[in-house]
Amino acid sequence: MDRRAVDLRIGGQSYRVVSSAAESELRRLAASVDAKISEILPPGKPVPPQALVLAAMALAHDLEAERSKRQALERRSRDMLRRVLVRVEDALESGEGDSVEG
Repeated sequence: MDRRAVDLRIGGQSYRVVSSAAESELRRLAASVDAKISEILPPGKPVPPQALVLAAMALAHDLEAERSKRQALERRSRDMLRRVLVRVEDALESGEGDSVEG
């Protein structure tokens, strides 16, 4: 895939990123980081480099929390599916001795 340079603004600073990702995706991600910085710092305050680290850590925390939620949902879904399959198998087994006369 083509690698190209994209200029992004995060925390009032310009950054040139060279990537094969779509420009729209890079801009969306930069906006997400910028929004997280805005949550951390009061408006109008200059953005120190430490704020970028804090924003990255906050976003990593959000990612871990969402991943944990997804994993819990997947476990519950698998457990529910197992219970449904057991009930279906039990229903089919109990109905095997029944014959339908026509």
